[in-house]
Amino acid sequence: MLIDIAKKSPLFSGKKKTPTESSGPAWRILIVDDEPDVHTVTKLALSRFKLDGRSLEFINAYSGEEAKQVLLKEKNVAMAFVDVVMESDHAGLELVKWIREESKNNAIRLILRTGQPGQAPEEDVIVNYDINDYKAKAELDSRKLVTSVYSALRSYRDIIEIENARANQVKHRKGLERVLQATSGLFELRTLHNFADGLLTQVANLLNLDTETLLLSCNAMDAMSEDVNTDGMHILAGTGQFSSHHDKPVPEHIKLLLDEALKQKRCLYEDDCFVGYFPAKSGWINLLYMDGISKIDDLDKKLVDIFAINVGVAFENLLLNKELEDTQSELILRLGDVVESRSKEAANHVKRMAEYCYHLALLSGLEMHEAELIKHASPMHDIGKIATPDAVLLKPGKLNDEEWEIMRQHPAVGHQILANSERPILNAASVIALQHHEKYDGSGYPSGLKGDDIHVFARIVAIADVFDALSHARCYKPAWPIDEVMKVMKESSGSHFDPALLKLFIDNIDVFSKVKDEWTDD
Repeated sequence: MLIDIAKKSPLFSGKKKTPTESSGPAWRILIVDDEPDVHTVTKLALSRFKLDGRSLEFINAYSGEEAKQVLLKEKNVAMAFVDVVMESDHAGLELVKWIREESKNNAIRLILRTGQPGQAPEEDVIVNYDINDYKAKAELDSRKLVTSVYSALRSYRDIIEIENARANQVKHRKGLERVLQATSGLFELRTLHNFADGLLTQVANLLNLDTETLLLSCNAMDAMSEDVNTDGMHILAGTGQFSSHHDKPVPEHIKLLLDEALKQKRCLYEDDCFVGYFPAKSGWINLLYMDGISKIDDLDKKLVDIFAINVGVAFENLLLNKELEDTQSELILRLGDVVESRSKEAANHVKRMAEYCYHLALLSGLEMHEAELIKHASPMHDIGKIATPDAVLLKPGKLNDEEWEIMRQHPAVGHQILANSERPILNAASVIALQHHEKYDGSGYPSGLKGDDIHVFARIVAIADVFDALSHARCYKPAWPIDEVMKVMKESSGSHFDPALLKLFIDNIDVFSKVKDEWTDD
């Protein structure tokens, strides 16, 4: 096998081609013939040939089998002159059949040439073999040879352009599918932390990258502001070398890139780094920094731009939902504080209750959104006490039967206040208010529910409420030591408390003691 590049004028000048003589790579032409003179004459006749500013590169093969090996190794061969009779009477025809049927190469243009026309009749060959032209060597003079090559190469060029267009359409379609897949999950993430972590993962998936050097930061300034202050940013999530940067300032070299992205209000691609710019209508801006990016092509950049629009919508929705939930939670917490302060309970009782319930919910295997729900709803467990008279609520001694009956009404009152709301937090709070004095063995009130008939939220709140009540001073008792609290609560396992939940609580008492110490009463 021999590969030659045709010179501009091999007989006279011997001048080598310069880079400016061609506007692209040479057209590759395979000459398959067992006569060396045919190779020489073909290259001589086409030595000055150019199409679209591109010259010719010749590849030589002297048998059908050698041509197969060439085509298996060489790429982008545009056309081939194939002799019919070589190592066998039909070697050229067998090669054509192999190219089209076995190699599945439908782009290469094939011109059959024969010195023995009667050996393979033209009509039979044209009908039975997928070729583009069939010439007798005797009739293929220099002019006809050039004409045939022009026609064949133009066809090849058009076929390749069509195939590339189809490939780009497929690539763009798959790219858009990647965007949709990447953004769909983000709309399901309900917390800012989960959103940040999810964004890191989805951008890596979108760009088909396997890198851990990602950093997400957020800026709460007006997106239209001309005075960009990167000191206002804080890190929401990070991976790889940035995984421990949550409480650290943004590195200076990264701040410069983030600053530029904020000023230009768009995604940036700088050397080996990428900065994603994801604004929200509220004025918040999500910024994503990623290094270790060797190359992002134009399609990936377009996909990221589309992704950025969808992320902005998702982030905006998340912030609006978070604002509503935070407002609702704060109102619940404040109302809970009012009720507890009226009954002279411990100052931070409802705050501790929220944290106790949140941690115990997670330990029990509840989903994160359920843990968040009980955290926000639990401060309302005693909201019904708002209707309890001071003479009963604030009585320092033991309640008599009549007073106790009045006290036992507060779960039903609380449920009435909170029931029939379409808001998940208020719905959960109504269940907790109604059931948190039920006992696992069915001896509680107001309905005498038993075991799993008591909502898991209420079973969790019962443990948290008793723990906090016993471990802190009340108007009718001093605070108990933790060991004594644990002893009494263990004795109530299976009667007052769900035994499985109580075991989780006791086994992880360090977690709850930490909460207790963090929210000490003033």
